[in-house]
Amino acid sequence: MLWLEAVILGLVQGLTEFLPISSSAHLRIVGEFLPGAHDPGAGFTAITQLGTEAAVLVFFWRDIVRILKAWFSAVFGSGSHSDPDARMGWLIIIGTVPIVVLGLLLESYIESTFRSLWLVATMLIVFGIILGIADKVGKQAKPLEKLTIRDGIIYGFAQAMALIPGVSRSGGTITAGLLMGYTRYAAARYSFLLAIPAVFGSGFYKLYGAIGEQSGPYTMGQTMVATVVGFVVAYVIIGWFLDYISRNTYWLFVGYRVLLGLFVYIVLSFGIINA
Repeated sequence: MLWLEAVILGLVQGLTEFLPISSSAHLRIVGEFLPGAHDPGAGFTAITQLGTEAAVLVFFWRDIVRILKAWFSAVFGSGSHSDPDARMGWLIIIGTVPIVVLGLLLESYIESTFRSLWLVATMLIVFGIILGIADKVGKQAKPLEKLTIRDGIIYGFAQAMALIPGVSRSGGTITAGLLMGYTRYAAARYSFLLAIPAVFGSGFYKLYGAIGEQSGPYTMGQTMVATVVGFVVAYVIIGWFLDYISRNTYWLFVGYRVLLGLFVYIVLSFGIINA
């Protein structure tokens, strides 16, 4: 049954990682409804995110290679730091600093207190409403080329909020981008690129710590199966999501977040699942 659970959680991870609905919240919630009724754990979540983030590498491969070449050329060669791709490299580095620092400082809370389903449900609702407000009031005029260092830092702190399950890494950064006036597509695209170093750093850190041990209730083999499943599903979702938000608002996700949060409140209140 644990192998089947791993496949189910991999599907959930792949479906929700890049949507602004919090994959970590979904893994936490779905885990309580599986036969074992257990929290998959922060380690399992971080490792399976390696699969979904690998999908980003494949999907944006040309962009990533271009950014890396320009950045290395600017730092170690004769390239210009004003080159748009070199600037993007610096902005991704700058935007990653907050989540690295806060992730290390708050590690014990991330693995315990922050995983309370009461808190998860609250974050789903509160940040869902904030996303809706941002989508409504944001000017949605600035392309990604207008990204500044100040905006990159703000994006970074928004991403760091996702250390609390329910906030959503993509949801937090997209919300920040919309409030700063970026287009829906630009906010989503930078969100994907910004997540690469943070997710790989966190995932490999947890993977190193889990070598020879189980990642929560699941063995390393089961965790790897979930990671592979997540990769395949996420690759499909990225293309769909970018196409969807180019033509639609985020209100579908806002409504879903609020309803899911209320559902979790109800099942917790009746003792159907454990907080």
